[in-house]
Amino acid sequence: MNPMSDLSASLPLAHPELLLVGFALGAAMIGAWFKDKAFHALSILGVTAIAGAGVLAMYGPFAPVEIFQGALVVDGVAVFAKVLIGFAGAATLALGADHFGRTGDKRFEYPVLVALAVLGMFVMVSAQDLISLYVGVELQSLSAYVLAAWRRDDAHSSEAGLKYFVLSAISSGLLLFGSSFVYGFTGSIRFDAIAAAVNEGAGGVGLLFGLVLMLCALGFKMSAAPFHMWTPDVYEGAPTPVTAFFAAAPKVAAVALMARVLYEPFAGMEAQWQQVVMALAAISMVWGSIAALQQTNLKRLMAYSSIGNIGFALMGLAAGGEQGASSALIYMALYLPTNIGIFALILAMRREGEPAETVADLAGMAQKRPLMAALFTMLLFSIAGIPPFAGFIGKLLVFSAAVEGGLVWLAVLGGVAAVVSAAYYLRLIASIWFAPPAAQLQAPSGTIMVTAAAAAALSFPILVLMLGAVERWVDAAVRMSF
Repeated sequence: MNPMSDLSASLPLAHPELLLVGFALGAAMIGAWFKDKAFHALSILGVTAIAGAGVLAMYGPFAPVEIFQGALVVDGVAVFAKVLIGFAGAATLALGADHFGRTGDKRFEYPVLVALAVLGMFVMVSAQDLISLYVGVELQSLSAYVLAAWRRDDAHSSEAGLKYFVLSAISSGLLLFGSSFVYGFTGSIRFDAIAAAVNEGAGGVGLLFGLVLMLCALGFKMSAAPFHMWTPDVYEGAPTPVTAFFAAAPKVAAVALMARVLYEPFAGMEAQWQQVVMALAAISMVWGSIAALQQTNLKRLMAYSSIGNIGFALMGLAAGGEQGASSALIYMALYLPTNIGIFALILAMRREGEPAETVADLAGMAQKRPLMAALFTMLLFSIAGIPPFAGFIGKLLVFSAAVEGGLVWLAVLGGVAAVVSAAYYLRLIASIWFAPPAAQLQAPSGTIMVTAAAAAALSFPILVLMLGAVERWVDAAVRMSF
């Protein structure tokens, strides 16, 4: 197919990405003209554009269709991941617009950067060669650096942005170095050609070395231990709406991208990469559970919680096969709304205009803010994996996949880590309901409460009742994609 024919055939399948590009370019021009007076209008348009991109992605084909001369692919896994990313991006942008509008930190670049980060994630989950993979990862990361350092006059925010930038630059170097090894030993950057070379036994130790470097770089992007060193500081220092964004959409994109890398170009090396993914899963689950026990800042605690939860998703990927990939993607779908809801409630905790972000600030919330306390409790039960909430079902699915894949020891370790992590979630619940009340918190905004209530309703009962439909969707996506 000649380039023009390929372009005309590709454009209809790239409508979600084109919508985000159009919004980002248009918003940048409007912002340059009207400055920060356009913040609210651009934020509303941004939420609409990102959510619209998620809706458009939903209508993509499940059978793989390559676009832009094979640089990207539209398939079931990409469709599922883009839907999750789109709605997570829209929800966290709405939280950010509400928060910055109230604090007076309104700059038109915020919705533009969130849209560009979401665009990068869309490219990540559709990547079909090493170049598009790297471009997607870097577009998402470059936007994230700026968002982390959003409060330029705040030392913690500036530190968060600088740490994220410096450490992420190292991971980008690892990704490029690993990709160069893969290209050198297989002779191609395309995933299908790499898969063919792997099946023919090409590369040997050199190819394995490249794969391990790539997995280490992707482990950094999803904050899997031992590549998590940036996560607690960035989560604590970045503005809370930005932290909510980091904890939601990029995690889904990184898990979907790792699934694509493992199950497409390197499917023939499962015995080798399984060892690396098992190690990442085991270390993440254990360290995420233990380190959180010592935290007094809620955002740092949630950072270690996210490390542990990525470990559970990686346990599903390590199991291999269709069941392993499906369990990891379903786990992320069930984890996503709970995480956004918890960060929305942390954002709501303000006292005399200042954020209240410590565990001690939760004390007695049930007496002062009973609705917030009830929503917090539901979401903490879900993320802890307490039945019958959605989080319990997610953990059950990845444990089942690990046992079916012969990784019984990893499932046992995950069970122990889940029990340990439940301790610090239950400690928060005990503080909310039984500790002597702390000083009164400000009344939360409607946007925050609607987001938190929707997240709690999704954790139970909506996603629990819809689990069968979600499982069928993901199973079909994985079966047709890989």
